[in-house]
Amino acid sequence: MAQLHDLTALELAAAVRRREVSPTEAVSHCLDRADRLDGDVGAFVRLTPEAALAEAAATEHSLLAGAPIPPLAGVPTAVKDLNAVKGVPSTLGSRAYADFVPDYDDHVVQLMRAAGLISIGKTSTPEFGLPCYTETDLGPPARTPWDPGRLAGGSSGGAAAAVASGFVPVAQGSDGGGSIRIPASACGLVGFKPSRGRVSRGPLDLDATRLGVLGPLARTVRDAAAFLDAVSVPQPGDPDRPPPLPAGRTFRTECDRDPGRLRIGRYLDSPMETDLDPQVRSAWEDASRLLADLGHEVVDTRAPVPAEAVPHFETVWCVSAASVPVPDFGEDDLRPLTRHLRERGRAISGPQFAAALGWLNVYARRGIAAHAGFDAVLVPTVAMLPRPVGWFSADGDPAADFERQKRYTPYTSMYNTTGSPAISLPLHATSSGLPIGVMLAGRPGDDALVLSLAAQLEAAQPWRERVPEIWRR
Repeated sequence: MAQLHDLTALELAAAVRRREVSPTEAVSHCLDRADRLDGDVGAFVRLTPEAALAEAAATEHSLLAGAPIPPLAGVPTAVKDLNAVKGVPSTLGSRAYADFVPDYDDHVVQLMRAAGLISIGKTSTPEFGLPCYTETDLGPPARTPWDPGRLAGGSSGGAAAAVASGFVPVAQGSDGGGSIRIPASACGLVGFKPSRGRVSRGPLDLDATRLGVLGPLARTVRDAAAFLDAVSVPQPGDPDRPPPLPAGRTFRTECDRDPGRLRIGRYLDSPMETDLDPQVRSAWEDASRLLADLGHEVVDTRAPVPAEAVPHFETVWCVSAASVPVPDFGEDDLRPLTRHLRERGRAISGPQFAAALGWLNVYARRGIAAHAGFDAVLVPTVAMLPRPVGWFSADGDPAADFERQKRYTPYTSMYNTTGSPAISLPLHATSSGLPIGVMLAGRPGDDALVLSLAAQLEAAQPWRERVPEIWRR
């Protein structure tokens, strides 16, 4: 018999509208699962049952009163602990922020609530969202439910673990170098990084790098698109706004459109040295064949960004780490990797930082031009299978930790540099069940086509029924 967590976000929203399921039932079910099972995966840093149930009751009142309700009314979700929810502690994955309670909501949180989504808590993230894995000093690591001895990725690792474990059908993540797509691959989910500026980062947007974006982790492409519809509402002062969809169209309805015959580039080379797992290569080859079988032209190409861009990206990343305000007494509370990156960042001068940003813009322009002849490109999401817990930091050397991260995820950060939309799809798995994601990236601003193509692939090779053991508990 189907359980409530078997329903997608869109199915659950439809059941709520038909009054087959009450918002309180949905929220209570998800809270119960997270409370019982999260010890196995470390998805949440904090559950917020009182606030969630109060929102559910308010939604029920509106339903019973016959008031208009928003499209995702009553659907449980979760907010990444890098994003502010008024009155709820936001630790940013750090002991230095253990007592920080924001007095405002981020715009993305306001928009999620306006769409009817009900957050049941804050999902775990590594310190300041810097690593591509989620291990913190505040709680257990976020693990993939497919093998709890392996990491869920990062920095949206808790969000991915929550969705993949059936705690919520869709969750909010953020992505500055792959932080939505990496955990999507490790947890067997859809992870969508929208175009730069598609989702507001306000009201307190201190990211001068323009690398980070906000987006969904979901079980299906249509759920991801529905989430994007909910949060891609321009806010006053937002920079980098991509063009809106034509009137009458939504990202959700774009998933029903035939993308037509597309020209798709593919490549395996990377600006970073790596050790590509043979099973990852095989998944990429299988995805290439599937695209060709669907009638698309698949063409070999090269990575759009050269190795010369990597030092500039690292400069920007380290300055970004150093720019996070930390009380003087809190610096000793930071993890070794964070201290290492901040020390590197503090050693970089203002002119060096400005030059690095400028060169990233140059490489981004060149990369976009190099792939202008393709409608999309296909690459692996990450180079390796999900890594064992402790693999990145095992020897205690933060510099070696950072190098391991580059080898694990050499493909994702290029599309933060270009600002392009990119999606990780769980098309493949190993014989033991470990998920392997493949990534499609499109032209900047062309989120709709990426989602249309992704939905076509999902229809051709569905993954929804592939769930980990924790799902049945």
